[in-house]
Amino acid sequence: MKQRIITAVVAAALFLPIVFYGKFPFVLLTYLLATVGLYELLRMKKINVFSVNGLLSFLFLWVILFPGRYHEILDDFYYSKTELGIAFILLMLTYTVITKNRFHFEDAAFSIMSAVYVGIGFYFFMETREAGLVYIFYSLFIIWATDSGAYFIGKAMGKNKLWPEISPNKTVEGFIGGVVCSLVVAALFAHFSKIDAGFITLLGVTMVLSVFGQIGDLVQSAYKRHFNVKDSGKILPGHGGILDRFDSLLFVWPLLHFFHLWH
Repeated sequence: MKQRIITAVVAAALFLPIVFYGKFPFVLLTYLLATVGLYELLRMKKINVFSVNGLLSFLFLWVILFPGRYHEILDDFYYSKTELGIAFILLMLTYTVITKNRFHFEDAAFSIMSAVYVGIGFYFFMETREAGLVYIFYSLFIIWATDSGAYFIGKAMGKNKLWPEISPNKTVEGFIGGVVCSLVVAALFAHFSKIDAGFITLLGVTMVLSVFGQIGDLVQSAYKRHFNVKDSGKILPGHGGILDRFDSLLFVWPLLHFFHLWH
């Protein structure tokens, strides 16, 4: 527990000032987090990150992450993100032929899907920050409330397993408790913050985000169980890897955009 607290304090001291400042340093931070996240996934699959397919995976990720506010840079080269992404997918599939199927279709599919999974989540991290700090803190607080509620209520009252094949310790009671706690936090946000959303709308959106945040956590549990690893990485002592800390948020940030909460 002591190690977890120390890591959390140090990470917050490094992370929060950049989040507050935003702009280009925040973009660099997001690229760094996403790159480490993709590295963790490739390592689980035992794909060499310094191989051709590893390099293509990272390049594809960086294209997905490219912020919308800098689109004029791509316009100068007469290419869009979609066109560049398609090019990298085709190169990845071409590489299966060049290697005579030593790097096969399943490897290519894993690399592409990993880049998309990590890239989309962290891309919308930047989009959420662009919308305003209040949305970043809203997303962080409702997920922290969901995780804490699910853990403590599940531990105190949990009797019915939620999905034992994937995460044996999670319970239905904990799942519901997490949603309830997130709604309490949302109500506080509606009252004390300047978030641009009606009370009922915010509660409805929060309920969906809390549910999908827990699904994001289960997705992480599923692939870790598949690859037989305890944590996605070791970069955060006591907490695991980047994906261990951002699994729920990788689902929440895109959904915040889909709900047009700040439009």
